[in-house]
Formats: sequence, C-alpha cells, structure tokens
Amino acid sequence: MLARISDALELSNYLFIKANTSEDAEEMPLPTPLPRPGVPEESEPQTPDFQFASGEELSNFFAQMNNL
Repeated sequence: MLARISDALELSNYLFIKANTSEDAEEMPLPTPLPRPGVPEESEPQTPDFQFASGEELSNFFAQMNNL
C-alpha cells in the first residue's frame, strides 16, 4: 500500500512539474514505480499493443447507441 501511495505522489509531482515548465525544456522521464514484494521485476517496461476500431466499427457502434 505504501508503494502505491509513493508511486501516486511521484506521478502527481511529475505531472505538476510537466504542466508548469515550458515546452522548450528537456523531456523528463516518467518516474519508475517502486518494486513490490512477490512481484518479479520486468527487464524493460512493455508498451501495450492497442487495437483501435475502424471508422466503420465506430459508425456502427454510434448508430446502435442512437437507436436505443
């Protein structure tokens, strides 16, 4: 629980600094989360593989929502 609190605090500080610095400033890396007991460390953080809907799928979805 303390690791989650610490991670949230680090992230909020990062976002505050990021929002209040100029765009010309050098890029800051995201804070690394604290290791959790019992959870193996990953060698590299993996980026999620997102699959986005096509325009036709979105159109069908909103048409169905409109017909409710």
